[in-house]
Amino acid sequence: MECFDIAELPLSSPSLKDTAAVLISYASIGSIINENFVTKENLATDEEFKHFHLNSKVVSGTIGHRSGSSLSIPVNFTFQHLRVNRKSGKEMPLCVYWNKTVWSNQGCKTTWYNNSQTECTCTHLSSFAVLMASVELEEDFVLTVITYVGLSLSLLCLFLAALTFLLCRTIQGISTFLHLQLSLCLFLANLLFLTGSKQTQFKIVCSIIAGGLHYLYLAAFTWMFLEGLHLFLTVRNLKVANYTSAGRFKKRFMCLFGYGIPAVIVAVSAASGSQHYGTEHHCWLKIEKGFIWSFLGPVFIIILINLSFYLTILWILRDKLSSLNKEVSTLQNTRILTIKALAQLFILGCSWSLGFFLIDSITEPARSVIAYTFTIINSLQGIYIFLIHCVLNRQVQEEYKKCFKRAKITNETSTYALTTSTIHTKKLEK
Repeated sequence: MECFDIAELPLSSPSLKDTAAVLISYASIGSIINENFVTKENLATDEEFKHFHLNSKVVSGTIGHRSGSSLSIPVNFTFQHLRVNRKSGKEMPLCVYWNKTVWSNQGCKTTWYNNSQTECTCTHLSSFAVLMASVELEEDFVLTVITYVGLSLSLLCLFLAALTFLLCRTIQGISTFLHLQLSLCLFLANLLFLTGSKQTQFKIVCSIIAGGLHYLYLAAFTWMFLEGLHLFLTVRNLKVANYTSAGRFKKRFMCLFGYGIPAVIVAVSAASGSQHYGTEHHCWLKIEKGFIWSFLGPVFIIILINLSFYLTILWILRDKLSSLNKEVSTLQNTRILTIKALAQLFILGCSWSLGFFLIDSITEPARSVIAYTFTIINSLQGIYIFLIHCVLNRQVQEEYKKCFKRAKITNETSTYALTTSTIHTKKLEK
């Protein structure tokens, strides 16, 4: 039911002393003069709107024969929405009136609204309604640049890390196998995101890309969980005598879990709502009907578990790290331990939890700070993996040194052979 402030109509004017105010609410006329009669030229607004639809009954108001004339005092209308607006922040109500053949908002403004109601103030009387319009969100150019630069650097580091895990024999084991699978999943996910997330021209192709991203990022988080579990069991082995659970990890079971669970989730999601893969601007999951939770749900659970693993590990190592700090001979070793401890938090995906704070209730500038922090930290995840598991790993450092020495010797040998051959050729020519 609509509510009108009759008391605010200017009936106290001497010329309107005995004039009657008439308000008519139409039950179904809105289905006839609907959003098809909306043109952007007739909407006075600075926002870039699209995808209009009426979300209230059409109401006409007159004072005697003065329909459409200007009022000395604005009149207020409170409309009930026909459909509750669940796209908070992405849809805005516009107070409009019927101007001959189109809807217009000249002389009307939205003074207040929530999910179920909109209050309008108009300086004239006519036929009014509430028009919902989708807000065209502009991309933050700086965030886009940070994302592409960060992911590009991560791709390079993930490629180098994967080569290291495959070729460095001295570090082969369960931990290296976990690092390798995580690096491969993140590499493929980031590569597909950079090359395919904007390919929205063909709906089917975009849906396939969205499904691939859904699977690869879920697989990456599943391997993050296995990383966290293995790290927890390994550290717990330091505290509990003869505790060998960390050594019971089997590669075939890990692959079945790491790649099988995401496949099941994506298969069920695609079977129940394949039309929700691919949006208008990005090849990703739609948020309508909660479909996005087929990704956010598992990620949220994994982040909580890995965060609990991380805090437990720090608690177990607290005494050992404090005693170790007394024994280290240089400040550099202490700094390396600190860097490893902090970076491990990012490698396990715990920093992705910042994304859950990017909700409409968070206002600026806090929202921008969270968005930039989230983008910078998580786009560089590949760098953390390469830094911690390769650059700061002593065994890998030794392998790198050996490789560099072999390459140097090979280069010197080739140079010597080439020089000798050149000299010999010149002697023969003489």
